[in-house]
Amino acid sequence: MGFTIGGIREIRSGTRRRGRSSECTAVAEFTGLWGWDVVPGARAAAGTCSCGRTDCPAPGAHPLDFAPVVPAGATLDEATRAWGEFPGAAVMLPVGRAFDVIEVAEPAGRRALVRLERMGLPLGPVAATPDGRVHFFVAPGAAAELPELLYRMGWDDAALDLHGLGPGAYITAPPSDRAGLGPVHWLRSPALDSATKPPTARLLLGTLAYVAHRSRA
Repeated sequence: MGFTIGGIREIRSGTRRRGRSSECTAVAEFTGLWGWDVVPGARAAAGTCSCGRTDCPAPGAHPLDFAPVVPAGATLDEATRAWGEFPGAAVMLPVGRAFDVIEVAEPAGRRALVRLERMGLPLGPVAATPDGRVHFFVAPGAAAELPELLYRMGWDDAALDLHGLGPGAYITAPPSDRAGLGPVHWLRSPALDSATKPPTARLLLGTLAYVAHRSRA
């Protein structure tokens, strides 16, 4: 993708100098450095969604239907202009394009992350949500492959709290608030060697399934 560490510093320092919001900083890094599309999302306050629908099925946890995608490759200025049209919007990432997600309960996710790091396995970004979930970023296609992978590993008959998120799904990204519950935060921040090329699911799945299984025992 041609991005450098100097480019990261330029985006971050430029953001501080110009007083841009943390959301603008995040959007610029996601689009300009990691090659991710970003979508403005709804916010929730006191159970009411900023989308304006009184019957919203997912208050504060969905993209704004009328907001355009800020595409991968957008610069800091482009991201700032785009986000300025939707002040206060949550930063949301469409899944299934640059990455898929394996989602597990937070206690299992934290324990699995420690194990995976000790094993020296390649890892992509990992995020924790305020509603007690952990998102492991993996290569696109993982959600569709997950049932077959679990079958091959002998976990297909286990009632695991482990799910794949693929095309059509969206996740709230740090530093945004999710559903009025609090901010999403990184357990493992994006980096050039992992965000642009996340690992295949099969490298992580055995450990994730094992820890998820042990967590419910």
